[in-house]
Amino acid sequence: MKKFLFAACLLLIAALGCKKQETGCTSVKPELEEAEILAYATKDSIHISKHNSGIYYEIIDTGSGTAPTPYSQVSVTYTGKFLNEKKFDESTTPANLNLSRVIEGWQIGIPLIKEGGRIKLIIPSSLAYGCNPVKDDYGNVVIPANSVLFFDVTLKKVQ
Repeated sequence: MKKFLFAACLLLIAALGCKKQETGCTSVKPELEEAEILAYATKDSIHISKHNSGIYYEIIDTGSGTAPTPYSQVSVTYTGKFLNEKKFDESTTPANLNLSRVIEGWQIGIPLIKEGGRIKLIIPSSLAYGCNPVKDDYGNVVIPANSVLFFDVTLKKVQ
């Protein structure tokens, strides 16, 4: 019986793995998006540094308050754009977020500043949403799969 359950579990895992491939999406490695990222930074006069994770950033203001961890609850204002300058999201009033529940690029980038700080992030697609397009409540794609994203984030509060 144990062998049957084990075999059934393996088949289920294999079937789920195959379903992922049916989407036709392959995650893009950050180094393959580097030229596009560097061109964007140059065009917009962003003086970026590269983090070993693959994100690019420019710290505009380091801040002077509490430094967040990847598990902190934070309050931020931000603008999110594609590299073609089209804005896909913005919060002009502080949004409260748990860093452990946002995209990996934010989990890496936001802790580079302290409360009161501001950072510009250019996040390779694999550290953003990867192969998972973001849809609105009506099923319309807001952020296509494999999109490199730019964010200008001000860290208002760390709780």
